Amino acid sequence: MRYRLMLLALLAFVPASSLAAADAKTGFIDKVFKDADGAEHKYVVYVPANHSADKPSPIMLFLHGSGETKGGSKQPVEVGMGPAIKAREKTFPFIVVIPQSVNRTWQAASPDGKRALAMLEAATKEYNGDPKQTYLTGLSMGGYGTWSMAAAFPDKWAAIAPICGRGDPKTAEKLKDLPIWCFHGDADTAVKVEGSRGIIKAIEAAGGKPKYTEYPGVGHNSWDKAYGTDELYTWLLTNKKK
Repeated sequence: MRYRLMLLALLAFVPASSLAAADAKTGFIDKVFKDADGAEHKYVVYVPANHSADKPSPIMLFLHGSGETKGGSKQPVEVGMGPAIKAREKTFPFIVVIPQSVNRTWQAASPDGKRALAMLEAATKEYNGDPKQTYLTGLSMGGYGTWSMAAAFPDKWAAIAPICGRGDPKTAEKLKDLPIWCFHGDADTAVKVEGSRGIIKAIEAAGGKPKYTEYPGVGHNSWDKAYGTDELYTWLLTNKKK
């Protein structure tokens, strides 16, 4: 009993930041988000190997495709961004928030979309994510979600990278000043390449200068090529909100 009292007394003089540092973890970390109604939702946060809580870090929200929706055959970390991180894990500089859809949509106004943004906010606070270097990317269904969230909150993102999704050309005016690098395969039969061509053309017509990479002969899986492009991550980091 006396030892426990002494230990509690000592801990009272230890700065909270030191205690947090002692419990710090890096890599893929399983998290649980609790809704206002008490429902719990699992998600993953990737924390870089060189992460330091003492300085803000670039942070990214990754939106998976329909195949990784809750109850599907694969988990969100298994497709797209997860494998790309693992291929360069020692040097990958971003905190990455990886939620899982329940209702098969990432539209900004949907419960899944709102929950993903809340998870991003929670991770930003917990791991000192940089609001000036907050990025958004997603593939297929997540590509749709990337366009939707970008149009709904264009001032939130330093840059976005939608892959094989579809954007609404009517939102081009909201997106024209946002750094964008879009990817699509021209042989995609699941989400036709016109889904990217149309929004890119509309943004250009509105005065924007988005980057667009179209892969000849590539089908729906253009994400392995896109996320395998080291230049993508370098480009993202060159964009920082003022």
